[in-house]
Amino acid sequence: MGAVGCDLTYEVAEPARLVVQVCAYRELPDMRFIVTTDDGDLPAEEVSGSWADGGRQHLLLLPPGRARVSYQATVPNGPPATPVPLTALDRIVAVRPSRYCPSDRLGGFAAARIDRSRADADVVRAVCDYVHGHTVYAAGASGPSTDAADTLLAGQGVCRDFAHLTVALCRALDIPARVVAVYAPGLTPMDFHLVAEVAVDGHWYVWDSTRLAPRQSLVRIATGRDAADVAFGTMLDGQVEMSEMIVSAVAPGILPIDDHEGLVALH
Repeated sequence: MGAVGCDLTYEVAEPARLVVQVCAYRELPDMRFIVTTDDGDLPAEEVSGSWADGGRQHLLLLPPGRARVSYQATVPNGPPATPVPLTALDRIVAVRPSRYCPSDRLGGFAAARIDRSRADADVVRAVCDYVHGHTVYAAGASGPSTDAADTLLAGQGVCRDFAHLTVALCRALDIPARVVAVYAPGLTPMDFHLVAEVAVDGHWYVWDSTRLAPRQSLVRIATGRDAADVAFGTMLDGQVEMSEMIVSAVAPGILPIDDHEGLVALH
């Protein structure tokens, strides 16, 4: 058996509304989601309804003081995931430009470097190879406003930048693509991770241009157009600062070997 989880500590200077999105999308055994404040446990409202597979969002009404969000769940052994079919809505939404994936600005660049006449799977592999080969993973190299075009010019970034550039280039080539926030066993240093999910032959498959963790062990948290849709924490109002974050992810069994070439579906 494996396990995933996180502990987030916030310092709340004034009453605030905070949305957290840290629970695995699918129901996992032994799930525990607890929010505690200086005054004791705090109820959390789960808010449902978003595009694609969305995520399990919890709205927290935080009083001043310290607040801690704790999530833990067990990941059982099981068969490989079944690919999710591409829907008609996916086909429309997942090729549109978005805040961090301005694919309309990258059309000429993508067409000049990627041969679109090949099968979709080969095109996606070529995009991932390009992003992996031309982007340096560098902690702190980007900020909250960095989009895929910025990453392309800078040639460096973190996982969200790799995912955004991969998605934007695929969309620029008229291939539906979206991002997925995941728990990633094998990732070093451990953190929340962002990867791309791209449509091939009418089904969704996961791609990670950082190649920092095996895709077969990833656990889906939330799915969306870009990082704005899948952020693990979004402050709606008030004043909140995160003071500590601990993320854990352990695979059920031995970590698989991933060549990052084959088609892998995400649960």
